[in-house]
Amino acid sequence: MSERLDKSEVKKNLAETKIDKILQERMNQLVLKRLFDIVVSFIGLVFLLPIFLIISIIIKLDSKGPIFFRQVRIGKEGRRFKIYKFRTMIVDAEAKGMQLTVDGDNRITRSGHFLRKYKIDELPQLINVLIGDMGFVGPRPEVPKYVAMYNEKQKEILKIRPGITDIASIRYRDENAILAQSRDPEQTYINEIMPDKLRLNFKYIENMSVIYDIRLIFETVLKIVK
Repeated sequence: MSERLDKSEVKKNLAETKIDKILQERMNQLVLKRLFDIVVSFIGLVFLLPIFLIISIIIKLDSKGPIFFRQVRIGKEGRRFKIYKFRTMIVDAEAKGMQLTVDGDNRITRSGHFLRKYKIDELPQLINVLIGDMGFVGPRPEVPKYVAMYNEKQKEILKIRPGITDIASIRYRDENAILAQSRDPEQTYINEIMPDKLRLNFKYIENMSVIYDIRLIFETVLKIVK
């Protein structure tokens, strides 16, 4: 499997746009964002190591399979990478259903329900942040299947590093519940949720800064706590 999308196609689709101008104007902010990501993700991994060990034991006792779930996502400039999460579903879940997950999905394990509810399954993405695949804040990285459906404008999102949380993540905190109410969850996601998420991603880029990132991180934590 190729580790990148076709470079010539990406360059063609990501021609000089308003996004390029914003990124050039905020180059200093991008550097500060990356420094923030490296320092905080490293501290977070060290601090959370004992909790990671406890969660790992719970996952292994709860069901057969690996501790971590790794899935190919599309990152900055179309680069493919594997996102890390704590496994919350049965082994080979994707082969037994959609890539999307809805409330009441019988593929979710007992411990998985708890980990998903409080977004604890997302914590291993600190590894992705530390090595540079992702940042703390930025558009959530999609699977190749859905990125292939982006139009020319939407592909501009690939110009920035994806993140663990963003405006769309906060807005669609209960996405699984929304999809569970649909007769066709995947089509609802493709035709309604995904376009709105991308719209919100562009809104984030227009306001992007370290201070704004910190604000969104706190908003995310407050949503989870509530």
